[in-house]
Amino acid sequence: MTDSIMSKAATMEIPINSNGDTGTLPEDDSLEQDLQQVMVSGPNLNETSIVSGGYGGTAEGIIPTSSIKGSNMHHSSSSSSLTAEEMTRGVAVEKLESVKKWGLNTYKCTKQMISERFGRGSRTVDLELEAQIEVLRDTKRKYENVLRLARALTNHFYNMVQTQHALGDTFADLSQKSPELRDEFGYNAETQKLLCKNGETLLGAINFFVSSINTLVNKTMEDTLMTIKMYENARLEFDAYRADLEELSMGPRDAVAMARIDAAQQQYQVHKEKYERLRSDVTIKLKFLEENKVKVMHKQLLLFHNAISAYFAGNQQQLEQTLKQFNIKLRPPGADKPSWLEEQ
Repeated sequence: MTDSIMSKAATMEIPINSNGDTGTLPEDDSLEQDLQQVMVSGPNLNETSIVSGGYGGTAEGIIPTSSIKGSNMHHSSSSSSLTAEEMTRGVAVEKLESVKKWGLNTYKCTKQMISERFGRGSRTVDLELEAQIEVLRDTKRKYENVLRLARALTNHFYNMVQTQHALGDTFADLSQKSPELRDEFGYNAETQKLLCKNGETLLGAINFFVSSINTLVNKTMEDTLMTIKMYENARLEFDAYRADLEELSMGPRDAVAMARIDAAQQQYQVHKEKYERLRSDVTIKLKFLEENKVKVMHKQLLLFHNAISAYFAGNQQQLEQTLKQFNIKLRPPGADKPSWLEEQ
């Protein structure tokens, strides 16, 4: 995405409050205090101690120094045990640090989410991008409805074709067994067989339409929405660490506070870069999705129209020509189930 496009989607901060007043709400303070109380009452990860099995225990199993034969073996075993304990301790400490960071990040994001919801905080908003995201979600809902109706049409039409096939077989059988009505049953049997053949051709076109819409909705659009979800989470984290940095910057400026401000500044920069990267990814994906959607739907709507029109006009040649135009191949009769070789 070019710099000009990114400059148009400039990021701004919009304060979220219910009435323009920056005052606090009593219920918000109590909710925040409850969250802080939960964090305080939880396990203190810094004070968690891990003791390996046998460490600091009894002297059982120690070989006396008078046993010269086993002294070297004892020294090697002790060294291996200490090395294993150090490795285990290192892994445990690393996991504890990871859990600590996750818990702190979750607390900050939850605090930011609640502040936004109750109008006490501010959130970063890209108005142009969020409008495009809302359009995509609305489009997906409408296309899901088209897909549902097309599947219902396929099921109903399939049942009709099956009924026509059974009716044609019945007419043909009665034509053989009713000499006085041989001709009447005969041409009705031929008519139902022709309708059945054309119906199977139309079903091939509708199935191709349904498959293409399903891919567009449940794969292409869904992939873009997953990236949007990651972008929205990154936006929340970015605002949480931005608010944390602003809060620290308004506090005292002693040595300890300056160290915390520097650490917060680093975290803010990391999450800012992540947010901007995902925002760029979403913008690019939305652009390519729109181009792909127009191309796919232009082809599928033309196919659907031509096939339906040819079928109900009774134009068998035009119906078959439509399938050839879109490279749709029908499965031969009796090939509904794949062979055991195709299933391998």
